Amino acid sequence: MADVSNSASVIVAPWLVIIGLGEDGVAGLGDEAKRLIAAAPVVFGGARHIELAGALITGERHIWQSPFEKSVEAIVARRGSAVVVLASGDPFLFGVGVTLARRIDAEEMRTIPAPSSFSLAASRLGWALQDAATVSLHGRPLDLIRPHLQPGARVLVLTSDEDGPKALAALLCDSGFGQSRLTVLEALGGGRERISRHIASCFALEDVHPLNVCAIEIVADADARVLPLAAGLDDALFEHDGQITKREMRALTLSALAPRKGELLWDVGAGSGSIAIEWMLADPAMRAIAIEASPERAARIGRNAARFGVPGLTVVEGEAPGALRGLASPDVIFVGGGGSEPGVMDTAIAALHPGGRLVANAVTTEMEAVLIAHHARLGGSLIRIDIARASPIGTMTGWRPAMPVTQWSWVKPS
Repeated sequence: MADVSNSASVIVAPWLVIIGLGEDGVAGLGDEAKRLIAAAPVVFGGARHIELAGALITGERHIWQSPFEKSVEAIVARRGSAVVVLASGDPFLFGVGVTLARRIDAEEMRTIPAPSSFSLAASRLGWALQDAATVSLHGRPLDLIRPHLQPGARVLVLTSDEDGPKALAALLCDSGFGQSRLTVLEALGGGRERISRHIASCFALEDVHPLNVCAIEIVADADARVLPLAAGLDDALFEHDGQITKREMRALTLSALAPRKGELLWDVGAGSGSIAIEWMLADPAMRAIAIEASPERAARIGRNAARFGVPGLTVVEGEAPGALRGLASPDVIFVGGGGSEPGVMDTAIAALHPGGRLVANAVTTEMEAVLIAHHARLGGSLIRIDIARASPIGTMTGWRPAMPVTQWSWVKPS
C-alpha cells in the first residue's frame, strides 16, 4: 500500500455550505440549496437572511454577532460538522465568503452564489459590467469613491444604508461632479425593487430602501477635482505648507520606488504625505504608513489622504528613528525628511526585509553626505537631479533653478 502520510495536501469533505440569497428569498433558490438549508443542523446569517429563509430552516438559527469575529469563531469551532451560512448575493464579492476563507480552506467549503447586486444593477441598466468600476462603500469610508471620479466613467457603488445615495450626491457636488447622472437601484430582485434617475446636484429622493446600489455616469465640471492616473500629481491638489516633494521630483521618486501590488511603504518624514498618497493610488491593494514628527503636518496628511480617496493611509505622529520601532515590517521605504538625524537611516535599513527597496532624497549637504556614505558602503544607485522652471524676469522669461536633489536607491541583499 502506498504511503500517503507525507502527502502535500489532504482533501477534506466540505462541511461548510455558503448560500447566496437575493431579495426574492427562497423563491430564487434552486432545489439543492433549499435541501441543504432544510437539512442543516445549524444556520448562520444576518437577521434579514434568516427571515428570508425562515420557512426552510429546521435547525439552530444564529444571527451574526457583534463584533462579527465572534460568529466567525463560532463557525470555525464547528469545523467538521455540517454548517450553512446565508449571505447576500455572491458571497465572494465583498461578502462573508471572503472573511470565512481567511480561516477556512476552500476544500472545506461549498458555495452556491446568487447574482451579486452589481450584476443585477448592470443587467437593469444594460451596462457592460467589465467596463464599470465597482466599489463597495458598505461600512467603508465614502472617500474611497474619489479615485474613480474620472470624466465619462461609469461606477457602480454599493452603499451602507438609506442615507448613502444622498451622501454620495453631496460628495459629487462638492468635488465638481454635480452634473453626474445618478441612478439609484433599490431592493434589486425583490418585490420592492425601485429604480430612479437623478442629477447629483438636484438629488432629492426620500424614503430610500437601505439595500441599494448607485450607478454613476461621471460628468465633470470645468473645476472638478479629477485625479490624473499618472504619477506626479499637481502640487495644488495637496494641502501643504511648502514641505512637499514637488511634482516632477515626486514622479521620479515614485518611479524609483517601483510600486508592486499589495506592498507596504514607510514614508519617513512625510511632510504633506504626497509620496504615500500617490503610492496608495497606484492600486487599491497598496498600503502605506506616513511618519511625521509635526502634529500639524500629521493632521494635514490625514486630510489629504481623505481628499485623495485613500483614507486607509496610516499616519504615525512621532520623530524617527523612535517612531519607526514597532511598525509593521515594510516592503519599501522612502526617506524624504529627517534622514540626516542620528540612527534614522540605520533603523530604516535594519527594518527592511531582504529584497526590500529603499529610496532617499537629499536637498541639504548634510543629508547628501549621508547618502554618499551609504552608497560607498552598500552600493545601489546614486543620481543628482536638477530641475529649472521658466519664470518672469522683468518683461522677459528666464530659467529659475530649483534646489538640486541627490537620490539614493538601494535594494537590500537577500
